[in-house]
Amino acid sequence: MSSENSSADDGQQVWDVVVVGAGPAGASAAYAAAVAGRRVLLLEKAELPRYKTCGGGIIGPSRDALPPGFELPLRDRVHAVTFSSNGRFSRTRRSRQMLFGLINRPEFDQQLVEHAQKAGAELRTGVTVSRVEQHGSAVPDRRSVAVVLQGGETLLARAVVGADGSASRIGAHVGVKLGQVDLGLELEIPVPDTVAEDWKGRVLIDWGPIPGSYGWVFPKGDTLTVGVISARGEGAATKRYLEDFVARLGLAGFEPSISSGHLTRCRADDSPLSRGRVLVCGDAAGLLEPWTREGISFALRSGRLAGEWAVRIAEAHDAVDTRRQALNYAFAIKAGLGVEMAVGKRMLTAFERRPGLFHAALTGFRPAWKAFRDITRGATSLGELVRTHPMAQRALTMLDRWAVGNATPENGAAESGRGDNGTAANGTAVSGAGERDAGERGAADRGAGERGAGERGSGEENGATGSGTA
Repeated sequence: MSSENSSADDGQQVWDVVVVGAGPAGASAAYAAAVAGRRVLLLEKAELPRYKTCGGGIIGPSRDALPPGFELPLRDRVHAVTFSSNGRFSRTRRSRQMLFGLINRPEFDQQLVEHAQKAGAELRTGVTVSRVEQHGSAVPDRRSVAVVLQGGETLLARAVVGADGSASRIGAHVGVKLGQVDLGLELEIPVPDTVAEDWKGRVLIDWGPIPGSYGWVFPKGDTLTVGVISARGEGAATKRYLEDFVARLGLAGFEPSISSGHLTRCRADDSPLSRGRVLVCGDAAGLLEPWTREGISFALRSGRLAGEWAVRIAEAHDAVDTRRQALNYAFAIKAGLGVEMAVGKRMLTAFERRPGLFHAALTGFRPAWKAFRDITRGATSLGELVRTHPMAQRALTMLDRWAVGNATPENGAAESGRGDNGTAANGTAVSGAGERDAGERGAADRGAGERGAGERGSGEENGATGSGTA
């Protein structure tokens, strides 16, 4: 435990590290700081456990970033992926080994928080942070940060980690700038045992009709998580895509238990990751993979780094050392996650123009499927793949050329693609996003969609099954 400067001159307790937000990023940061022996306070505005709009896919990099001894509360293990292009050209690829696991966020997040608590972090729920201050009457000295709660209570810390989500107040304090904002709509659909069995061990990824969009079906026991995502500003079209997607799958007759919408926000290249003694990580920093919008692994990895560097900042005795440690944190993020994001951004740009090419590669080109398989398992990353494999480098360069050319997008998508999402850190979700009636149109056809009998194939590592059109 830190024994130095544990209280201000007036006797008020000073925490070494205060973490705002108890999602995967915040819990990881709290754990990392607590295992280093620091006095850590983890703040969460909701009561735990709580629902979060999220597909719940745990890929290899997420699994590798978990605390030692963490047992994943898996709802399913994925061995097969069905790819389709706006409902057409469905094909399933299979793997003998598990590709990735599926979790429910309430259980997963709660377990991460418990690990942080076991490491020594203290948890407070039901509290909302109004602002942080690094100067002024609330701050007793240059080594402290004031965390002001709704209602007026003020907490003091030597370092603060902002992990309070994509609409982060801590991110606003740091000055996080956004280069990409997307709208995700998601349904949790309870299904009968016969339908659940059809989906067991298999997910569906559908390349959608809006530039850069896609949909997914993730099975979790007796519930299917069904969602779509596309650029913000396409709210009505995104909602139609979800409705059509659900109907096409034969799921329109089942009542969703949860219907939700969420904005994902991806940082601009020059967005800051710190300000003084305050760091941001996870969604609060705009850290996610731009193409797939996968965020759990980015949250876990950036949270761990933020916790480790927050300890160093808490120990810093002057502004120069504080700045040095903050720059080191930014360098660590950019050298790892930043490289993956840069590749993902290039992939998204090409995918917006040529989704059919991506579909053809993943379903018919063995090296592309192998790359997908290795990334989801954690054997490599997008950045590592491009850095070490000449074929991947050439393929990405070719995609870059196609993306800036005059290619006509497939699936009838508009040529204009993604608009400029600017720096709208305080944007709100599209009104009516994910309405409950999205899954209620049309009759349920239990045999329709992607559950064809031909998709339970031989289980070959690189095998593919499926017909030309769904």
